Amino acid sequence: MKASEIDQKFDENQEDVLDYFDTSKIKMLNETPKRVNIDFPAWMVESLDKEAKHIGVSRQAIIKMWLAEKLQQLSTQS
Repeated sequence: MKASEIDQKFDENQEDVLDYFDTSKIKMLNETPKRVNIDFPAWMVESLDKEAKHIGVSRQAIIKMWLAEKLQQLSTQS
């Protein structure tokens, strides 16, 4: 499949485009995972799920992306 076709599927939210990628060997560099449990209000979970579905990722992935973006912003401000 061409990249342009995957882009179109992503843009039109036709399906989860991650199915077209081999994610079995993805590793976080210099990162050892540590489990953290967080309780969110129901409205926040619903909003996270809606946005995650819109961009074709899991709830966990969108939380990680947004936290990473915010932490990166904060680190460049100091």
